Amino acid sequence: MARAQRPARNSRPTRNEQRLDLPKGARGSFGTPFGPFRPQSRDRMGRFSESFARAMGTSTFLIGMSLFVITWLVYNTLAPANLQFDPRLTNFTLLTLILSLQASYAAPLILLAQNRQDDRDRVQIEQDRQRAERNLADTEYLAREVVALRLAMKDVATKDFIRAELRALLEELDADKDEPPTSKKTK
Repeated sequence: MARAQRPARNSRPTRNEQRLDLPKGARGSFGTPFGPFRPQSRDRMGRFSESFARAMGTSTFLIGMSLFVITWLVYNTLAPANLQFDPRLTNFTLLTLILSLQASYAAPLILLAQNRQDDRDRVQIEQDRQRAERNLADTEYLAREVVALRLAMKDVATKDFIRAELRALLEELDADKDEPPTSKKTK
C-alpha cells in the first residue's frame, strides 16, 4: 500500500498556503511594504506614557500651554490680517484642531499610565498581603512558643521559688537554734 506523500515538517509553506499551527501574527499576515511590522515592547510604550502623563500633570506644562494659547490668540487677533495664520474670524479653527489633537493623544496615554500604575499597585498589595500572612504566622508561632515556655517554667524552680524555700529553711533553722534542745526519750 502506497503512502500519500506529506510535506516535511520543516518545509516552508508556499505563498498561497497558510500554516494554521502558528498564531496569525507569526504567519506573516500583517506587515508593511517596507518589511514586517514589529510592535514596540509594551514596557517602552508604558514608560513613555507614564513620562508623558507625569509631564502633563505639572504646573510647568499648564503654564507653558496657557502662555502658548494666549500668545496664539493675541497674535491672531492683533496682527494685520495678511499676517494672521489662524484668524479670529474663523474662530481659531487651527488652534481648536491642535488642542483637539493633543487631547485625543493625551487621554489614551494617561489611561495607559494609570493602568500600569494599577498593575503595580495590585502587585504591591499582593506582596503586602503575603508579608502580613507571614508576619501573622510568625507571631502565632512565637506566641505558641512563649506559652510552651511558660508551661515548662511552672515545672522548673525559679529564683523566687528557691529564695522562698531557702528563707523558710533559714527560719526553721533559726527557730531550732532558739529552742532549747529537748531530751529524747528512749524506750
